[in-house]
Amino acid sequence: MALRKSLVKFMPVVALSALTLALFGCDRGPVLPESAGYGPNPQLPEPRPTPSWWPHVNVAKAVGWGKDEAPTPAAGLRVNAFATGLTHPRWLYELPNGDILVAETDTPPTPAEKHEGLRGFVQGLIMKRAGANHPSPDRIVLLRDTHGDGVADQRFVLLENLHSPFGMALIGDQLYVADAVVHAPYVAGETRIAATPQKLVDLPAGRNHHWTKSLVADKQGSRLYVGVGSNSNVAEHGMTEETDRAAIHEIDPANGKMQLYASGLRNPVGMDWNPETGDLWVSVNERDEIGDNLVPDYMTSVKPGGFYGWPYSYYGQHIDERVQPQNPTLVASAIKPDYALGSHTASLGFTFVDDARFGEAYKGGAAPAIA
Repeated sequence: MALRKSLVKFMPVVALSALTLALFGCDRGPVLPESAGYGPNPQLPEPRPTPSWWPHVNVAKAVGWGKDEAPTPAAGLRVNAFATGLTHPRWLYELPNGDILVAETDTPPTPAEKHEGLRGFVQGLIMKRAGANHPSPDRIVLLRDTHGDGVADQRFVLLENLHSPFGMALIGDQLYVADAVVHAPYVAGETRIAATPQKLVDLPAGRNHHWTKSLVADKQGSRLYVGVGSNSNVAEHGMTEETDRAAIHEIDPANGKMQLYASGLRNPVGMDWNPETGDLWVSVNERDEIGDNLVPDYMTSVKPGGFYGWPYSYYGQHIDERVQPQNPTLVASAIKPDYALGSHTASLGFTFVDDARFGEAYKGGAAPAIA
C-alpha cells in the first residue's frame, strides 16, 4: 500500500515531465546563424505555424565569477568587480558626484486572482533557477569608490522599505524612484535618506508580467520618462489588462501629470538620450513562442506619439496572427525599430557611450545590456 501511494504521488511528476519533453520537442522554426538577428535589417523568417503551448527554453543557472575569473571585454577595455555580495541588484544609477546607486529588487507579489495556473507556476520555477522570483529586498544601496581604483570600498543603504524599486533619476534635490514613481529629498554626498518617499504618480500594476519600470529625466529636469512593460506575451489576457502598458509615459514632476509618449513597446527596459540628436532611445524585449529566430529584441529612437507594433505586429508591419482581433489602422502606422539585438537575448538596459573613460574608439556608440 505504501508503494502504491508513492506511485500515485509520483505519477503526476512523470506525466508533467513527459509532457514537457514532448512540448519542448515542438518545431522551433528554421535554423539561422546568430548574426541574422542583429543589425538595422535583421533576417525575419516565417513564424512557426503552430505555436507550442510550451516553448523551448534553455535556462542558464545564475552563478558568480570563480576565483581569478572575469568577463572578457572588447579590445581596450577591462572588467573588474566593482562590488560583490549584493542581493539581487537589478539597476544602476550614477549620481553627479560619482556615487553609484543600486536597486536591490525583485518581482512584486502577484495577487492571487492574477496567477496564471500551471504555466505560470512552472515559469516561476524557471525564473527562480535563473536567480529571480525571490522576496524583494526593496532598497536602494549606495556604493562609493573613495580610492578611484574601480572598486567600491564603502556601501550604505540609502533608501529602504520601497516597493520593487527599479528606475532612478535625480532632478535637483529630489531623487525619483519607480515602481510607482516616488521621490525623496537628496543632499549631495549623503549616505542615508531618512525622509519617507512621497508618491508622485501611480503606474500600472496587478499581474505584472513585466514589472521593471525604467526611469529617465530630460536634460532640463522638466520631465520624467518611464517605461512600463506589457502584462503578457501577446495580450493573451485581453487588451483591457494592457491599459497604459507596453509604453513610455511622460510625467511632469511638478504635478504628477502623466501622458502617453510612445506605445507598442512590449517591454521597454533602459532609456537614454542620444547626445548627438537629443532623441530618446530605448531597448525593448520582444515577444516569444513563434520560433527561435523571432522576434529580435531591439534598440530604437522613440518618436513622440509613435507606435511600435505590439501586440498586433512586430518589426514594423509583420502581423502576429495570434492576436485577434487585429487593428489594421494601427499596424499601418507601426514604426520599424532602428537596430535589432538578436532574438530572445533579453536586452535589459541601454546607454550611450559619451564618456572619455571608455576611450575615443567607443565614444558616440551605444551599449545595450544583453543577458
